[in-house]
Amino acid sequence: MAGSSIGTVFKVTTWGESHGAGIGAVVDGCPAGLPLDEEYIQTYLDRRKPGGRDFSTPRKEEDKVKILSGVFEGKTTGTPISLMIENTSQRSGDYGNLATTWRPGHADYGFDVKYGFRDYRGGGRSSGRETAARVAAGAVAMRILEQYGIEVHAWVSAIGPVVCDPDRFDADELQRNPFSMPDAQAAAKAEAYLKELMLEKDSTGSEVTCIATGVPAGIGEPVFDKLDARLGQAIFSIGAVKAVEIGDGKAVVRARGSENNDPFRIRNGKVVKTTNHAGGILGGISDGSDILIRASFKPTPSIFQEQQTVNRDHEEVDLAIKGRHDPVIGPRAAVVVEMMTAMTLADLLLIRMTNRLD
Repeated sequence: MAGSSIGTVFKVTTWGESHGAGIGAVVDGCPAGLPLDEEYIQTYLDRRKPGGRDFSTPRKEEDKVKILSGVFEGKTTGTPISLMIENTSQRSGDYGNLATTWRPGHADYGFDVKYGFRDYRGGGRSSGRETAARVAAGAVAMRILEQYGIEVHAWVSAIGPVVCDPDRFDADELQRNPFSMPDAQAAAKAEAYLKELMLEKDSTGSEVTCIATGVPAGIGEPVFDKLDARLGQAIFSIGAVKAVEIGDGKAVVRARGSENNDPFRIRNGKVVKTTNHAGGILGGISDGSDILIRASFKPTPSIFQEQQTVNRDHEEVDLAIKGRHDPVIGPRAAVVVEMMTAMTLADLLLIRMTNRLD
């Protein structure tokens, strides 16, 4: 299977299946001397770990990361870093009726057509469980960015029709509600909405907003490896993402050039912009402003309502999905968006170091 790696200098390869012995990642290209330990990586994994919140799957995975190589006495050695997370809560029997039946909204049909074979236990490589490996690897990228004063933060900005109000943004609120929403009123409305959906055996879509601060100007290559193009690839690679926006995103369709352009000024001897409609990226290169990203996640496709589908014998059948599934993806996906953003920035930051002799 091709396509399990991302990055040029800072390169990440993930491996494993949702119901196999474990999942993990190999990080190549991390500079030597970076402080790194399992405890640091675990803080990020705990944010996406299932079973810890009322509105997430009851699958109880410990998600304990093990560093197998590339770190000695608390610092990276410059060699490949191998990370492993054991699967401890597989219930493959929940998926027995899916061996020959394709689930609506899933990759089952495409896998069967492409390979003539698939791991039907939870989706195998296409399962959302694979993102735990991304989070572990992304924590290494986060550690690199910290050395340069770059921070990446993501939160859920919408669940179904419930949208957070930017005027009520409260970073502390992210830890007080089960939805990673920075708006207490929106979180309360989202809770009521999700309870209704769960009674109806349904799910909903969500939006994750991500901001990267402290990113210096000059990161990103101006043609095929534009910063926004690479961010788009990284975030689109997360399962269930159906749209990625940078800055004002699709709102630019309705804007005039006089409204959309960000004026440059000098403040305290530095070049700054008075607005940030571009989301911190111009011509595929960072301009020193905050990088602003939004990712739209489709509703969880595994719902408990009976649905129409077909099987390998091309028979039309009705299917009721079993198992343990989230009614909304965004709350556990916010940290994954952070990690894919961090990987992209770390990779292009290291590439930038080769651009000039000085």
